[in-house]
Amino acid sequence: MTEPEVTERRRPMAESKKQTPGSPASPASPESPHESNQSKQGFQNPVAGFGVTFKAMFKKRLTEQYPEQQKTTAPRFHGRHQLNRHPDGLEKCVGCELCAWACPADAIYVEGADNTEEERYSPGERYGRVYQINYARCILCGLCIEACPTRALTMTNEFELADSSRENLIYTKEQLLAGLEEGMVESPHSIFPGMDEQDYYRGLVTEAAPGTVPQVARSKGETPQEAASDFGDGEPASGKVVGGPASEKVIRR
Repeated sequence: MTEPEVTERRRPMAESKKQTPGSPASPASPESPHESNQSKQGFQNPVAGFGVTFKAMFKKRLTEQYPEQQKTTAPRFHGRHQLNRHPDGLEKCVGCELCAWACPADAIYVEGADNTEEERYSPGERYGRVYQINYARCILCGLCIEACPTRALTMTNEFELADSSRENLIYTKEQLLAGLEEGMVESPHSIFPGMDEQDYYRGLVTEAAPGTVPQVARSKGETPQEAASDFGDGEPASGKVVGGPASEKVIRR
């Protein structure tokens, strides 16, 4: 009968490195370059932070006398929106509602309507009958400007939009529409003779045609006879504003 072979068990590496009582201590391993850099950064970061603070302490204070003295804003400043017109006064907005879809804050409300030969607001088939921007929600990001296919919507340098009423922060189409310049006629009116929608966007129309006069503006569902009677006999259509759903504010919570 043979005796079983005795195998030697090896101690684990961590256990073999344990020092026995009374044995001399092993020398400490040298610090790596990475650890030394971290220790230096840990000391330099607070010093750099306090350096910025001390520099600001000795700078001359700048006081702006606002609102008596207002600084000029940057050329591409994002301020209040503006609905632009064609050179003859017709509106560029076609009521496509792409700006409302692009708005991340759901601040734009648009209702489109069809143009007619008796009442034309834009050169195309449709126009924006109702256009509202809620500046209590608007974040002035400019995404609506990028989404507009006709360059009807741009942003001005006006930034004083604060108000004490939420209702007053809802700007209507009448407030956003650009004013009339030289050579323009207030819409609605007929398009330039011999021109179509494409000619307008090519820049071929530079002013209103001679003899162009404003048409009678009607509210939704109103007949031409009712709209004409609202102005009275002999009163021009441009001298009076017709009320109705288009001029009412739709307050959206």
